[in-house]
Amino acid sequence: MEQAVLQAFRLSVFFISLSKQKKKNDGEVPQYYVEGSHPAIIEPAVFDLVQHEMQKRKCGLNRHSGVGIFASRIKCGDCGSWYGSKVWHSNSKYRRTIYQCNGKFKDENKCQTPHFDENTIKEMYVNTVNALLTDKDEIIANFKLIQKTLFDTSKLEAERIALQTELAVTADLIQKCIDENASVALNQADYQQRYDALVARFNTAQGQIDEASAKLTETKARGQKIVAFIAELGKRDGLVAEFDDDLWHSLVDYATVYSETDVRFTFKDGTEIKTSKFH
Repeated sequence: MEQAVLQAFRLSVFFISLSKQKKKNDGEVPQYYVEGSHPAIIEPAVFDLVQHEMQKRKCGLNRHSGVGIFASRIKCGDCGSWYGSKVWHSNSKYRRTIYQCNGKFKDENKCQTPHFDENTIKEMYVNTVNALLTDKDEIIANFKLIQKTLFDTSKLEAERIALQTELAVTADLIQKCIDENASVALNQADYQQRYDALVARFNTAQGQIDEASAKLTETKARGQKIVAFIAELGKRDGLVAEFDDDLWHSLVDYATVYSETDVRFTFKDGTEIKTSKFH
């Protein structure tokens, strides 16, 4: 199914039966979407970002959680699961909240990645952001050099248009095949073979459209994220003194924990910076 489904409509295809009556298509002729036939309910850029975010959240091995600022934003380098918050010593004066891999104890070979408390995560992030801000001018300059190439989707767009044409042509051939069988006495084995080959051709084109659409969505969504990232980076003047929620949400994509001495923050432009618990 194409990613632009919210701004499309489904074709209702009819075919002629032996009785010469129009019959609603119940699957004999494959149905497909026509893009851009109606005004979009949701802005395409917003739709692409949402689809990209939904796909990204599937990459974690455990369920996405939106609870807490670090929820589903810190990944275990051992198993790929997200880190989650855990309360230790909940009924004593030593109560504290830590973050550790949600899949740490799910099998016999438990993950070796460490847990961190919230203050440690914030401190590591502040140090990493300051390293990023030190190279701010270079990052922005490099972005401007590759901006056009980075956001160029013309090849993917042309590929999808060609595939959509192939889809429409194949659907028409299937319709004609059905019409001919309804009006002329054909060898049914030959007819079925011809029909099956056309349906297979249709399904191949549809699969290729889905793949091209997914790539387009990812490219456009990534472009939107990078533009927002560069804009936020450009606003910053000087280094950061303390953790800021807005800065966390606007700059970081996720962090991957491998060990206490190897924590890597991946920013929304793809930049990865390594830090550690020990500075």
